[in-house]
Amino acid sequence: MKINKFFFTLVFTMFSSLVFSQDKGLDERINEAFTPFADWWGALILHSFPGSKMITGSDIPTIIILLVGGALFFTIYFGFINIRYFPISINTVRGKYDFIENSKKKDSDKGEVSHFQALATAVSGTVGNGNIAGVALAIAIGGPGATFWMILCGLLGMSTKFVECTLGVKYRDIGKDGTVYGGPMYYLSRGLEQKGFIKLGKFLAVVFALLCVGASFGGGNAAQSNQAAMQLVSSFGMTGGNARTIIGLIMMLIVGVIIIGGIKRIASVTEKIVPFMAIMYVFACLFIILSNITYVDDAFGMIFKQAFNPSAGVGGIVGVLITGFRRAAFSNEAGAGSASIAHSAVKTNFSASEGLVALLEPFIDTVVICTMTALVIIIFNGDNTVFNYGGEGGIVVINGLKVEGAAITAAAFSKYISFSGPFLTLAVVLFAISTMISWSYYGLQSWMYLFGKSKISDLIYKLIFLIFIVIGAAADMSSVWGFSDAMILALVFPNMLGLLILYPKVKQELSKYLNVINSSNSN
Repeated sequence: MKINKFFFTLVFTMFSSLVFSQDKGLDERINEAFTPFADWWGALILHSFPGSKMITGSDIPTIIILLVGGALFFTIYFGFINIRYFPISINTVRGKYDFIENSKKKDSDKGEVSHFQALATAVSGTVGNGNIAGVALAIAIGGPGATFWMILCGLLGMSTKFVECTLGVKYRDIGKDGTVYGGPMYYLSRGLEQKGFIKLGKFLAVVFALLCVGASFGGGNAAQSNQAAMQLVSSFGMTGGNARTIIGLIMMLIVGVIIIGGIKRIASVTEKIVPFMAIMYVFACLFIILSNITYVDDAFGMIFKQAFNPSAGVGGIVGVLITGFRRAAFSNEAGAGSASIAHSAVKTNFSASEGLVALLEPFIDTVVICTMTALVIIIFNGDNTVFNYGGEGGIVVINGLKVEGAAITAAAFSKYISFSGPFLTLAVVLFAISTMISWSYYGLQSWMYLFGKSKISDLIYKLIFLIFIVIGAAADMSSVWGFSDAMILALVFPNMLGLLILYPKVKQELSKYLNVINSSNSN
């Protein structure tokens, strides 16, 4: 009840300020109400590791050390599974091993979606405006070198994603009606209970669930509606103090209609929207890259050189590294555990099969799409040709105008593709909507873990979630993304601790699945 009161008090405080401050536009009033809380939360989660500045010359957030250290450990422990088992991951998504699932028909009926639908739903939660606006933000702050660290974090994150999604399926809960409930809440509580850490498991599960609810309001919602609203306002030249709020209300209605249907409707929508928009976006990036193929080697040269250049970006090498890792973590969410909620709903008998499917996410999201966006921006700007790298807060000046986020990417696209304005606007909006509807499912699963699986609990969560769409649309980018970064990264604390205890279970599940595949191939 105390948690319920907290959320209602927060929402009531924000909207009270809107009603009693009639001298300002809705956009400004919502932003002023939201910013103090966002700043406080960001400072709390992104605190620096003690002594890091004395050792490296820059403050390194504790969460980044935990995230990258854990990913590196899993990559080595599982024998570079992100590379060695990539072909098996592809074949599992393609359905090559479906006959293995069908051999135990009764068990394979447990679940709600296919491997591809689970991947599409999870990818829709990661492939979004982090790939368009987030990459631009990283390069604007850290320069081209931030791209190198994004790619590295994405590759390492593949191993982490495998671990958490395997555990998500292994410890999921299936209701009498066939509805699946899964994710870190369940593998933290059940998995650690089996290890003898009953109290720790319950504590971490509750902490994760609380943070995941907050992350669904922030990174999975507010940050997405923020960029969609800003892009629409910019594209259509909307003016007035209420424009973004009105856009937020429209998106709220669209998302509301979709999320009422649950995971099956969400999966049916995302499996259509995400592949279509991702393919279109990749083709647009490829067109620009191939049209400027002679500059690609220069772009990669800048990426590698400035990744280790003490004077590059903000904060030197460490500052660029942190910027790249933060943006990659926000984009692919490896280590946050959120995607395991969607993957838990898969129809499978072997939990490791879905773990292998899941490791494709960071590759698609960060290694492919984020890198393409980065190349387009770097080719566009060159060596500070259009704007200066290292813009404070990610804001840069292009043609005399201050721009940030998706607007930087839009400027790069517009130079090479005359009709890119409407296309990129559509991409930003659809990516935002697909991410929001996927994250509504993540947050709802966490909410029901805390407050019970009732229709009233379901309705309360969805109403608060929809309100945050409007808040995100109206607020400034700096406050929204600061809050969203902190919310997504906060999930790493309880989740990574659980993964570092439970990883031997994952190895057992992997061996079980590989043995079945090998035996079937030998026959």
